[in-house]
Amino acid sequence: MQSFTCPASGDRVYFDNLACGCGAQLYYEPEARAMWNEAMPCANRDIIGCNWAVAPGETLCRACLMTGIIPDFSVGNNQELLARAERAKRWVLANISNWGWFTDADQGPSPSFQMLSEYIAGSEERIMMGYGGGIITINVTEADELIRLQRQHQLREQYRSMVGHFRHEIAHFLFNRLSVASGFLEAFRTVFGDERTDYGAALQEHYANPKLTNGEFITNYATAHPHEDWAETTAHLLHMVDFTDSFVSAGLSMAGVPENYTPYQDGNAQHLLTITTDVAIAMNDINRALDNSDLYPFVLTPRIREKLSFVHDWVMHHAERGA
Repeated sequence: MQSFTCPASGDRVYFDNLACGCGAQLYYEPEARAMWNEAMPCANRDIIGCNWAVAPGETLCRACLMTGIIPDFSVGNNQELLARAERAKRWVLANISNWGWFTDADQGPSPSFQMLSEYIAGSEERIMMGYGGGIITINVTEADELIRLQRQHQLREQYRSMVGHFRHEIAHFLFNRLSVASGFLEAFRTVFGDERTDYGAALQEHYANPKLTNGEFITNYATAHPHEDWAETTAHLLHMVDFTDSFVSAGLSMAGVPENYTPYQDGNAQHLLTITTDVAIAMNDINRALDNSDLYPFVLTPRIREKLSFVHDWVMHHAERGA
């Protein structure tokens, strides 16, 4: 994610800031991908801290318009949990807008989000995150850091995060959009396998008899089914491009990273992956110096790089391929 400045003062500000230290109000304008000091505010600005500007004639911003269901604010801390979850969603949407997804120029449909909580009146209910029929279900309860850390440990998913959930589920939506593009499904099946195999049966088999990644899959969950392999691979591509973009946008440099490098504009997937790997190794070294776990503890084998390159080429160039 790029760095931002306040137009009024020139001071650095952050993606979710509502105001600058100079006192000026801040509004993120998604088409300009920049902070403005004056704009029509989203109706959710005071409710969940949404700092996005709205398009003419709208009361909600582009991101909030995608949310169809929200949790009951009268129960627990659901309002705060929704605010945290929506902030993660806005971050992911802002990232992929660099490749033209869900922008004014994008003529295709956008996903609809059901933002649900396990905290409901009188009881608790387990919410399963998932995607189906254009609708993405997100469990905002995991915006509670303690709960998320507990589930990271239980499920052995070190990289479990709200941003990761959105990237994974949006990836399923991107697959549906891309599936109408000429040649996509045939090429997909060559790289990932046949997505028409029984999904329910595949998940049952995955949980009953987990497979090893064996250098073929980016995560264990990716072994479950071609759809999950695609979603996990896509999420990781988005992770890597974003942390590399954040690295260069912060003014950092290192050997192998070209001057003024813009990861979202790099059309050479293998070149991009080489640079993101170098950046990941450097960040892992910094974390190890502090006796922390690796920031990005994954190995990109040639097979995984092949899958990441496939995703990159289709997701980056979706508009010209008719998706």
